[in-house]
Amino acid sequence: MVANLWDNDKAAQAGSGLGELVYRSNLLGTDRSVANWGGGNTSMKTTETDFRGRPVEVMWVKGSGSDLATMKAGNFTGLRMEDIRPLIERESMSDEEMVAYLAHCMIDSKHPRASIETSLHAFLPFKHVDHTHPDAIISLCCSDNGKELAREIYGDRFVWVPYVRPGFTLSKMIAEGVRNNPKAELVLMEKHGLVTWADNSHDCYLKTLAIIGEAESFIEARVKEETLFGGAKYQALAEEERRSIVAQVLPSVRGAVSEGKKMLVTYDDAPDVLQFVNSKDAAELSQVGAACPDHLVHTKMKPLFVNWDPAGGNVDSLLQALKEGIAAYKEEYKAYFERNKNDGDQMFEAAPRVILIPGIGMLNTGKSWAMADVSGQLYHRAISVMRGATSLGRFVSLSENESYNVEYWPLELYKLTLAPAEAEFSRKVAFVTGGAGGIGSATVKQFLKDGGHVVIADLNIEGAQKLASELNAEYGANRALAVKIDVTKEEEVEAAFRETVLAYGGVDIVVNNAGLATSSPFDETSLKEWNLNMNVLGTGYFLVAREAFKIMKKQAIGGNMVFVGSKNSVYAGKNASAYSTAKAAEVHLARCIAAEGGEFGIRVNSVLPDAILQGSQIWNSSWRNERAAAYGIEPDQLEEYYRKRTTLLVNIYPQDIADAITFFASSKSEKTTGRMLTVDGGVPAAFTR
Repeated sequence: MVANLWDNDKAAQAGSGLGELVYRSNLLGTDRSVANWGGGNTSMKTTETDFRGRPVEVMWVKGSGSDLATMKAGNFTGLRMEDIRPLIERESMSDEEMVAYLAHCMIDSKHPRASIETSLHAFLPFKHVDHTHPDAIISLCCSDNGKELAREIYGDRFVWVPYVRPGFTLSKMIAEGVRNNPKAELVLMEKHGLVTWADNSHDCYLKTLAIIGEAESFIEARVKEETLFGGAKYQALAEEERRSIVAQVLPSVRGAVSEGKKMLVTYDDAPDVLQFVNSKDAAELSQVGAACPDHLVHTKMKPLFVNWDPAGGNVDSLLQALKEGIAAYKEEYKAYFERNKNDGDQMFEAAPRVILIPGIGMLNTGKSWAMADVSGQLYHRAISVMRGATSLGRFVSLSENESYNVEYWPLELYKLTLAPAEAEFSRKVAFVTGGAGGIGSATVKQFLKDGGHVVIADLNIEGAQKLASELNAEYGANRALAVKIDVTKEEEVEAAFRETVLAYGGVDIVVNNAGLATSSPFDETSLKEWNLNMNVLGTGYFLVAREAFKIMKKQAIGGNMVFVGSKNSVYAGKNASAYSTAKAAEVHLARCIAAEGGEFGIRVNSVLPDAILQGSQIWNSSWRNERAAAYGIEPDQLEEYYRKRTTLLVNIYPQDIADAITFFASSKSEKTTGRMLTVDGGVPAAFTR
């Protein structure tokens, strides 16, 4: 049930005018059962002083492309009411005319473009107006007998408007309906949503909640959990079993949906999802259509429902069903596009955004974790709507052509253009071992700056978690994931990649960077020291690369590995036989993988740094003292010693290595594999021969 979140103290702090509208909007958006992501709009009419110092009536309305939950004052558009109000006298107005006209009504050209539903707010003679998409209301509006049931709930207090795509016509229908019903307190928009109003922000918020609450109470009195969605047909697999199965199939799913452009895939097994996918009617209900027009751009008209019986738990049969289902979905989507396309339309990717699997749950696809999450959030709302609609009657949706005209609506597509251009590593997942260290953390940050998602894999899990938390606060939720890994332990390597797959669907880039270093004269090098270097720098790199190689082959969309070697990979360092030999083995392993990976589009290259003292755990260990002793200098003289031995007379820093790593991982080197790049300032003894 919707909860009253209004706080008088916070409302007072927000102030009057636009501040109170921001506060109300954020409260409505906070509850996704009231306002789904990106959907709905709010407004208020007030008096402002124009640039001449004259008082003018201004309507502030949510601008296009923002979200009620997070929008700020800068996301609202101010428009002069004296310019908009006369439009109601017109007979018709196209979307293009409306957009062009509203641009002239703005009090500031820097404000965001006004929503196409601006006229809806302007034509209603109320100071505060809310348009939302509450689950309970849409359940009513997507029920075949919704209008009749609305009379039972609201009596003569509502106006019912048949489905019309948002724009001038719908706005005028709503205004006329309200004008013709003096008792009206709300508007129910068929297959769409709710409009409410009041004279102040507080009362408008409470009115919206009260109207929703009445519908919720009516629905809940009729819900029968045991027969919901026709009752249970399947049983959910145990959590660990279903997660194990998902981890095995996700890379192949990711490859199948990444047609042309890579997609991330997320997994959701929330209780409402499991109840729905395991029900008798889910296969049919899920294909009826979208629960709300606002969902379509992110969920498509319908999801892919996979016909698979979880009773046997057969992973191979599920994988086959997924591959066949995705292929069939793409063909059906292409046919849907051809049947309904308008001149100039360009087809989106044909793969499903939502995949429903009995016994398992839901997979969501998107160009980023955030967009996959949006698709998932909106399908949770769809399940809630179907729960209500089927408890009231029969769930109905838009026709195919109505759905298409929303999905490919130029004004809806405009919102997508507001997103920033995709960066180099957009749609890609990078797995960085030693990710919390000096080179690792610089590399992680560079991938994120350039649009990627990053797994910070480190033995120091506390450091990795701290870094991930800081980076997610800066770049957005779940852009970085911390996982614990000891690269010498096969089970930990497998577990780290399993966690990566469950989070993002797969992996595109692996940076083998975890390391250590020891120094001893050759005749004093113990077997323990030798094995330690070989285990971490040889076996560890092998285990990480092998697990990544398996995933990349399953994805069948290429891949990239970068090994962080050392100047010592090609130079026989004094008193460092164990370290140097392991580093040489490491870069040769990279070349071996490159030789095998080419046919699968998997590139493998190595970066050879030298003397990266800044932020390094290695150089903060006994290695510093040992190397200083090898050169006959004091530890605090090392940095200057290393600078002077380079031909360029420079020191090398973690960012220098991060730049080299991201170069090899980028499209700039897409035709390069099996190569080594030395980043050491020019040490002649290490020049390759």
